[in-house]
Amino acid sequence: MVVKNDFTATCITDSLAEKLNLIKTKGTIRKLQYENGLYDFSSNDYLGFARSSALKKKISNELKIHPLHLLGATGSRLLSGNTKFAEQLEKEIAAIHHAENGLIFNSGYTANLALFYSVPQKNDTIIYDELIHASVIDGARLSLAKRFKFRHNDLEDLEKKIKLSTGHCYVAVESVYSMDGDLADLLHIARLCRDYGARLIVDEAHAFGVYGTGLVDVLHIQHAVFARVVTFGKALGLHGAIILGTELLRDYLINFARPFIYSTAAPFTQLLPIKIAYRHLLSHPGEQLKLQHKLSLLKAHMPPQEQLRSSMNPSAIQCVFLDGNSAVMQFSTELQKRGFDVRAIRSPTVPEGRERLRICIHTHNSDEEILALCDHFHQLSKNSHAK
Repeated sequence: MVVKNDFTATCITDSLAEKLNLIKTKGTIRKLQYENGLYDFSSNDYLGFARSSALKKKISNELKIHPLHLLGATGSRLLSGNTKFAEQLEKEIAAIHHAENGLIFNSGYTANLALFYSVPQKNDTIIYDELIHASVIDGARLSLAKRFKFRHNDLEDLEKKIKLSTGHCYVAVESVYSMDGDLADLLHIARLCRDYGARLIVDEAHAFGVYGTGLVDVLHIQHAVFARVVTFGKALGLHGAIILGTELLRDYLINFARPFIYSTAAPFTQLLPIKIAYRHLLSHPGEQLKLQHKLSLLKAHMPPQEQLRSSMNPSAIQCVFLDGNSAVMQFSTELQKRGFDVRAIRSPTVPEGRERLRICIHTHNSDEEILALCDHFHQLSKNSHAK
């Protein structure tokens, strides 16, 4: 019996090692990295809230007013982890977004997992953009619903897929796509969903804070959206997420969303900063204008398209496209040697042939840093062409 167990353990170890060696050979292995002290052009801290001394002071002062708060939530929301503060915060956030109510989750990933796993039923249909976040795909896989993906931002293909749907149809898009940085055509997608009776779900992770409180709010189409996922780990500089929708949706998720039911709740020390950061965001609209200035500066000084192909997106996420994983890794390594934290996004994270450098612009990037980065792109792209 012991020999059998030892043999089984050896087989498992060999199997894991084989899979790791395979991606090492392909050059796609992932490794954790420490803070590196480089100029930040890779994080999602678009408005600099994660490093804001003013926001830190507000949170610290507010925590002092609640000296008896618990360090942890002590259980799930359905056991010992629920509080009046959490429910009031959900209502306050929902009111800001002109939604009936919301339900807070520990991350955007678990929010999407919960939503797509629990709401669509057998014989229903989930249709998602081919570049949707992995959390939506994972949630859809766990559901019993049929799944289709449509070509990125292709409304004709979306309509074809909707016509193939059965049961309740759910259409999932990101308002700003996390890897490409481009925008969904929400107005036309919402109209298409209305015409066919489909339910639209919008992930606002990379639009919230960059475009007001999200593109759904900016476009005033709250009534046309079944559910929204707003995350706190990007522009808000914190952690967690909320699903916004009707009271009925909230009650349903409380009863059927397993990632909510069986997770320890967010503690007070996580919830209070969310409340304060929201107020800070709403009282500092100039930060979004500042971000747009930084973005315009970068786009105006990047190499021309014939020299280096870049996305020129309207969002805070910009892409420089290169051929293959080795090319983007080489470019990224060289930029990091020069002091700029620009990360390579390799396949299979993005489709093969769509490898890119992902540049995130922030309010804390100085004009000098941005201009210097553009200058290095000019130098490196010329060197690359020379080879």
